Amino acid sequence: MKRASGILLPVFSLPSKYGIGCFSKEAYKFVDMLKEAGQSYWQILPLGPTGYGDSPYQSFSTYAGNPYFIDLKTLIREGLLTKKECKAYDFGDREDCIDYEKIYKARFKVLRKAYERFKPDEEYEAFVTENAFWLEDYSLYMAIKDKNGGVSWNEWEAPLKNREEAALEQARRELADAIGFYRFQQYEFDRQWKKLHAYANKQGVRIIGDIPIYVAFDSADTWAAPELFQFDENNEPTGVAGCPPDAFSATGQLWGNPLYDWEYHKKTGYEWWIRRIEYCFRLYDVVRIDHFRGFDEYYSIPYGEETAVNGKWMPGPGMELFRAVEAKLGRPEIIAEDLGFLTPSVLKLLKDSGFPGMKVLQFAFDSRESANYLPHTYPTNCVVYTGTHDNDTTRGWYHEVGKPARDFAKEYMCKPRLDEDTLAGDFIAMAMSSVADLCVIPMQDYLGLGSEARINIPSTLGGNWVWRMKKKEFDKETVREIARVTKLYGRMPECDQDV
Repeated sequence: MKRASGILLPVFSLPSKYGIGCFSKEAYKFVDMLKEAGQSYWQILPLGPTGYGDSPYQSFSTYAGNPYFIDLKTLIREGLLTKKECKAYDFGDREDCIDYEKIYKARFKVLRKAYERFKPDEEYEAFVTENAFWLEDYSLYMAIKDKNGGVSWNEWEAPLKNREEAALEQARRELADAIGFYRFQQYEFDRQWKKLHAYANKQGVRIIGDIPIYVAFDSADTWAAPELFQFDENNEPTGVAGCPPDAFSATGQLWGNPLYDWEYHKKTGYEWWIRRIEYCFRLYDVVRIDHFRGFDEYYSIPYGEETAVNGKWMPGPGMELFRAVEAKLGRPEIIAEDLGFLTPSVLKLLKDSGFPGMKVLQFAFDSRESANYLPHTYPTNCVVYTGTHDNDTTRGWYHEVGKPARDFAKEYMCKPRLDEDTLAGDFIAMAMSSVADLCVIPMQDYLGLGSEARINIPSTLGGNWVWRMKKKEFDKETVREIARVTKLYGRMPECDQDV
């Protein structure tokens, strides 16, 4: 990886029309401004369809795309919708915040109108055939889920829950129209994303995608292939994922995702994982894998527990999985999310894999962090961030963090005082000047925003995943400043270094 930089901005945070960021003209404009600012990467969050809690890390499918990201204006141009129809729905009127309840109630109604006018062609049929290995299960899953009032598959009647063929065939007949609607959504998502992705690449901008290590229990993945997971004879989890208690959380983090049956995956030659990663590289140029530690050891919490206190560490697949991936796919560009407490065996796995790990500057000054994130300790093979989607903004960090951390930051930065108006710029300069091959800065830090622009507070429900960048907030002056810093620290694309 050459010395370069990029910006972290979720698709939903773009200032698109109709209540949420999407694959609209604003996305293309953002790519143009990234290029102008000398950025080589755009990092996004997972693109999957979201459910309760709106988290992109709890998706109904590891393959499907979020229909909220389909640009309605494109459908208008294609004659599938009219402006009047789109204006008739309330998508939320705040330009800086997403109202997911209104989006949920309006988006599927307007997409249904587009579907009713849609005429399948050869391109559509090719998409359905090529993606049948996940699309058919997903579309059927969502159609049955809708019919059952949105409840998870473990609450369906036994023949459907257990995928008895006669029950599935009856559902396919009765729900054919709904299944077709979900296929249509995925086709439009795929078309629009591929076009945007190709445009970004043409402009010299590569996409860093993000995949959670785990899938959601309420997903087509677990329903369609329960043998992949640690389920009992009734298809109920025996253990679920999370993190143990630490200095940040006295009861740990209970994520609730089903755990993989790694022995089964090993018997198949890790076929499911190879296919999943291969599919990711159809969508993205680089893939960040969340919670990399889980491949070395994973924290197993007994199903039904209310906290993560009573979990235990269990062995993961280790390098065997990544050797299997490399044998089939070569050496894909993967970033390992290796944050948190790292044991010697995790560090060895990271070293053996050759994947760059992550360094987060906000953690560098926090005494609760056991790892060393100070810039003078970085190897070149890493990706440095001022913060991630799970951190406060740097300006927000200034108010949130305690006096010892602020004092240490002042000492390290050789500053008599910290100024909240300039701190984000100071952190950006520290990250950009480090030896890390890649530096990725959240858009909010370039804009100097506070805690109101935070994306997510881990282990909380409500108020997350809602921040949106306002129109014209990313202006020419900001572009020039980003370009100046990027050039100063030698992160411009080679052809632009002398500009």
